Amino acid sequence: MALPVPVLERETVDSLRRGGSHGQSPLQLNLFVADIIDAAPKDDLASMEHPLFALGVGDMRVRTYERNGVMVKIMPGPYGCATIHDKDVWIYCISQLMEAINRGRERVGRVVQFTTHDFFRTTARRRDGESYQRMIDTLRRLAGTRIETNIETNGRRERAGFGLLDSWRVVQREQDGRMVAIEVTLPDWLWRSVEARRVLTLNPAYFKLRKPTHRRIYELARKHCGAQPKWRVSLSVLHEKSGSTSPMRNFRVDVKRLANSNDLPDYQIMLDVAADVVTFYARGPKGMQARIVDLLGRPPK
Repeated sequence: MALPVPVLERETVDSLRRGGSHGQSPLQLNLFVADIIDAAPKDDLASMEHPLFALGVGDMRVRTYERNGVMVKIMPGPYGCATIHDKDVWIYCISQLMEAINRGRERVGRVVQFTTHDFFRTTARRRDGESYQRMIDTLRRLAGTRIETNIETNGRRERAGFGLLDSWRVVQREQDGRMVAIEVTLPDWLWRSVEARRVLTLNPAYFKLRKPTHRRIYELARKHCGAQPKWRVSLSVLHEKSGSTSPMRNFRVDVKRLANSNDLPDYQIMLDVAADVVTFYARGPKGMQARIVDLLGRPPK
């Protein structure tokens, strides 16, 4: 289903496709226009597993993560490291691209153009003047953050560096200066994951998780628990995988609050404070069965 766009915005986008009326060159042949309004949110497996995104705005530290032979070095740009909320641009683009591929579209590539209206709607954001400015800040952080890693995507493992966006540009209305559409070029590293379908579907309620730590914990639960009844992990490993820079005691309190609130989509959390172990149970009969078994120490009769 095509994305409804106000007349002025559609005329502007059509003008860009033709080459523009202000001297712009024609858009790339591999340009993908994101116009699917019911695309399920999807995330790539590699960035769900490894903490590429910061959990706070303004993080200017160089962060290094090493685990099981995987190395990730995250270097901030002039506007700081890209955050887990900035990652919504990745998730939105991946979702649109995968849906287009599943529908058999031929013109699909890593250059993606989308309207701000649909992006804000999909990611549960307000549409006001501050939102437009925050969007510019998001694009700057994504393009400025540099990643060095040996993570394998689509069968290729190499020591490589890349930005979280290769490039971006904004198309604006002439009348009021507000953004009509955004065009981003995804890094080849991410595009290979899309081509290989190395993605997982997220619960749309993910976008309503406002705390960065809670978003990251959901990503990890979705990646490791998936459709299994449960996933058990030590608090120290969860802390490391999350990329949190908070002291362990603060992280423990945050996980405990999340478990008590029962707000995490798809999963219930049990924190064993004495053992510092966290168990994620999938919501539904299988997860409930696993939880009963763990509580009783034996299957119910």
